[in-house]
Amino acid sequence: MAETSLLDRSRTVAEPSFNRWLIPPAALAIHLAIGQAYAFSVFKNPLMSLLSHDVDHPAPGDWTAGQVGWIFSIAIVLLGLSAAVFGTWLERVGPRKAMLTSALCFAGGFFLGSWGVHLHSLPLLYFGYGVVGGIGLGIGYISPVSTLIKWFPDRPGVATGMAIMGFGGGAMIASPLSLALMSHFKTPTDHGVAATFIALGVIYLLFMQLGVWTIRVPAEGWKPAGYVPAANHHEMITTGNVLASQAIRTPQFWLLWVVLCMNVTAGIGILETASPMIQEIFSDQVLGAGRGITAAAAGGFVGLLSLFNLLGRFFWSSASDKIGRKRIYLLYFGLGIVLYALLPTLGRHASLTLFVVACCVILSMYGGGFATMPAFLSDLFGKKEVGAIHGRVLTAWSTAGVLGPLLVNYLHESAKAKHLEGAAAFQNVFYTMAGLLVVGFLADALIRAVNDRYFVHETVSRAEAEAAPAH
Repeated sequence: MAETSLLDRSRTVAEPSFNRWLIPPAALAIHLAIGQAYAFSVFKNPLMSLLSHDVDHPAPGDWTAGQVGWIFSIAIVLLGLSAAVFGTWLERVGPRKAMLTSALCFAGGFFLGSWGVHLHSLPLLYFGYGVVGGIGLGIGYISPVSTLIKWFPDRPGVATGMAIMGFGGGAMIASPLSLALMSHFKTPTDHGVAATFIALGVIYLLFMQLGVWTIRVPAEGWKPAGYVPAANHHEMITTGNVLASQAIRTPQFWLLWVVLCMNVTAGIGILETASPMIQEIFSDQVLGAGRGITAAAAGGFVGLLSLFNLLGRFFWSSASDKIGRKRIYLLYFGLGIVLYALLPTLGRHASLTLFVVACCVILSMYGGGFATMPAFLSDLFGKKEVGAIHGRVLTAWSTAGVLGPLLVNYLHESAKAKHLEGAAAFQNVFYTMAGLLVVGFLADALIRAVNDRYFVHETVSRAEAEAAPAH
């Protein structure tokens, strides 16, 4: 019982002298770990040749690219669904218990996945890494968010940017780590994937404990020295609170859902197909014999996009503290529309440098959209249940995680069926992504302050608030 009590929310309330700058590292410990999901592609070829033991020559019975691809898609779907389902629970039990649950599920997903690899059981791999690990992703993703916003009411964009930056950067650690572990465990008859999964499960379980046991919540009524809420107040930043159950009844919630879904789907337009895309658009036929983009150079391009995805999460979300959340999303969408519309022209004219720059800017705003969303939700709905509301909005990510790759692959395959090559084969992809950003731009432009009738008054109980009729 004593051990369980250490997880209670009451045991995480900080002393008055606590330094709030210890909270971002605690959040990073969680997000850097679960950010491994973005590096899952390093396992793709080994998983497709478990029976043949030769990545270049799969054997009958080996899994296909499509079958392996669903592992990541299931994990992203469960990320959004678990964030929505467990968001209110998180607000009730506090971040420590939620972070520990996330660590156990995320590590457990690797352990079950390792068993699935050993038995060559795709359903077990789907259930392990996809379902159990995906639940760990979702709970871990939202666990630090509301805590950070409560600690940094004076700069919520900076706070959430620091944490969510970790999710974007986790792959930069996980990719070389996974490759090194597979190389260490590899034998002539085994790629070392199962053993690598076990090692990663143990490593991440231990690493995430840094966040679990150092996280703290501020005492009721705490505010940073010199912070005056009224000084930052304007129409789009509330001083009240809306319950998660009420937030989903507002038009603002669904407009923000569309905003996130469009931003993520459009970002995947580049991210999901980055390596083959740049090799096809800037091939030897376009740049001249021997000058085309090689697989190694394409790998460098993917790494560069990951870096801008990481940096954009902090830069753009921090800028939103000054510019405002609505304006920063209008910038994401407006600039993104222009850049996507230019990509086919840049590809046709072999403007490699400008093409890469445009893609990097787009990916920086893709990352910025993730990091800015929690602060936008806090502005509109208050800090009380922002973690739960954020969890529900993340179902847009689940939708985009499936819709984006399907849309991009369909459009590209349709173009190839028409014998289009180079930039022409991706032209409809880029124009479609620009069209999605137009939808996001319009949704963001329609957002106004939440109507007062949705806010909870301190004298009203949760049961009374949730039972109130929708207006």
